[in-house]
Amino acid sequence: MNRVAVEANAGKLVTQEKKEITIPSKIEAIDNAVIAATEFAAASGFADDAVFAIDMAVREAVANAVKHGNQLDETKPVEISFSNQSRGFEVTIRDFGSGFEIEEVPDPTNPENLLKANGRGILFMRNFMEEVEWFEHPQGGTVVKMCKLRAG
Repeated sequence: MNRVAVEANAGKLVTQEKKEITIPSKIEAIDNAVIAATEFAAASGFADDAVFAIDMAVREAVANAVKHGNQLDETKPVEISFSNQSRGFEVTIRDFGSGFEIEEVPDPTNPENLLKANGRGILFMRNFMEEVEWFEHPQGGTVVKMCKLRAG
């Protein structure tokens, strides 16, 4: 981990740290990203239930980047950044695909979509993390940014 800064948070010091990793776009690499995320979160002081939530959200986001974003093209990396901040655990995941419109992904809770496989990962990310947003990277690809807020 790279130590970035120390700031005061409600009378206690919180060390801000950041870690960046890159994985190839293959299914076998997803677990490596998840392990790195959960180890980082645990070392940053997050409780087991928060680490579980981070595991699930990162697993889904990285799987989407590998499968849907980069289309399992091993020449395209997935770039992942973890940050321990006073407000919580922040993760960004970037693929190098052509992008997508979030509004076009079917809502898996809609009765007509209950048996469809699409959209469940997005639902998981939104349920396990307090903040989730997608945007196009200026140099191509899609970035998902998620935050698990620190328990108050």
